[in-house]
Amino acid sequence: MKASKAQNQSKPSNLVKTIERASLILDILGKSPQGISIKKLSAKTGLPKGTAHRFLSSLAYFDYVRQNSMTKNYHLGFKLVELGNRLLDQIDLRTEAHPFLVELAERTKETVHMVILDHHEALYVDKVESSEPAGGLRMASVIGARIPTHCSAVGKVMLAFLPEERLVAIVKDKGLPRRTENTITDIEELKQHLQLVRKQGYALDDEENEKGVKCLGAPIRDQNGKVETAISISVPGTRVRTDTLLTTLKDQVTETAMKISQKLGYY
Repeated sequence: MKASKAQNQSKPSNLVKTIERASLILDILGKSPQGISIKKLSAKTGLPKGTAHRFLSSLAYFDYVRQNSMTKNYHLGFKLVELGNRLLDQIDLRTEAHPFLVELAERTKETVHMVILDHHEALYVDKVESSEPAGGLRMASVIGARIPTHCSAVGKVMLAFLPEERLVAIVKDKGLPRRTENTITDIEELKQHLQLVRKQGYALDDEENEKGVKCLGAPIRDQNGKVETAISISVPGTRVRTDTLLTTLKDQVTETAMKISQKLGYY
């Protein structure tokens, strides 16, 4: 039996055998509503029972697989439900938000990003560059890349609305590495800064993540008011002063963030 593959996608020459076998096991479990025993799984996959057991134990550790304590059969794990829901949420989010990002980029002639909080980092999920950039700035950022939360506008605006215990967990995991001379590297100072961000409803990256680049970020709320997404506008520090960023562009960014939030069901 072979693992399923993406439609119209040929098998790569450098396919990792372990991943292929894990995929095959998950496919079989997905087609076994009553679960499956190691003996039957071994027969279906052609793997020795010991090898099949090692795969199942490893997948179970990460909750991709679970074992019924009564029947001892194996089933798909709830981690797959979590990932599937997150994928759907992200697809819906990008679909709903993208027109607003395009409008903001064209109106301001600047680069616009959207990120989500993922594994204690800010993950780029969308990027729009104006067709007529005001100062010729083309950001090196790419969708799928990650940036720290403590020194980016989008990151700080998401941190500001998290429970303190989660903020502390993120800092403990990722630390507060210095990226530029403006980076906040003390947790107490960061907490005080985030109080201000939460009060004013936006965050400023004053060349804290990358020298020569300033950003202003605003939160996107879901239907429950939860903030794990943000948008930002990025400008070259040599062309745009901080006071100009705050007086001429802030309202456009925060208004766009609110429009997206309302589109997602927040009122």
